[in-house]
Amino acid sequence: MKNLTGKVIIVTGGAAGIGGAITSELTERGAFVVAVDLNEEAGKKKVASNPDQIAFLNGDISKESVAKEAVALAISKFGKLTSLVNNAHASRQKPLLELTEADWALSMDTGLKGTLNFMKAAYSELKKNNGAIVNFGSGAGLLGQKNQGSYAAAKEAIRGLSRVAANEWAGDGIRVNVVCPLAFTEGVKEWKENFPEQYEEIVSKNPMQRFGDPQKDVAPIVAFLLSDDSQYMTGQTLMADGGDIKLR
Repeated sequence: MKNLTGKVIIVTGGAAGIGGAITSELTERGAFVVAVDLNEEAGKKKVASNPDQIAFLNGDISKESVAKEAVALAISKFGKLTSLVNNAHASRQKPLLELTEADWALSMDTGLKGTLNFMKAAYSELKKNNGAIVNFGSGAGLLGQKNQGSYAAAKEAIRGLSRVAANEWAGDGIRVNVVCPLAFTEGVKEWKENFPEQYEEIVSKNPMQRFGDPQKDVAPIVAFLLSDDSQYMTGQTLMADGGDIKLR
């Protein structure tokens, strides 16, 4: 399926994990991708796997300058920017009372601030191209998951930001939607080891009894929201979670 042919997409955290899977899926569907990530080794491997369609920027998404650099790279390398996926987000899992100022700063800076940085930097280019943005929320925020205070707060802030942008930017031809994934990544593997009971509780309550595969289960939903097939959708939260949470 080549339903993203001609699209030029920035993916934050696009070298590994869910972001890496999204980069692979989008290029398979014909898109060009600028992957922004702190993992330089993984980024170089991504480019080596498909040098014609993938460019890599090693940078910290919490810095406004990195967002501007990513947009400039998309234009210089691929001629335009049509879409943005704000996937990257770092956080620490601790009980609420144990979260430090540094823990809060990490989650808010890479989550909310990083998402906002890239949305602002990409705006003018997306306006030219009837662009689409996919931001990432989380079931941790929707459910108020234990030990996820800073992460949950940032994710719900991102959802609020996305709804405002969907309303403000619809007239500019820009769509903004949110995906909340439940996928088995390296980060989830580490979390499972630290909180095995919580992991098993989530799996046992999930209708499909499993965490999703980043590329097979999550990336296609992101691709749909970036494609013309979703041209009449904006401001929505889509749950890529096996039925774990059913929004009403």
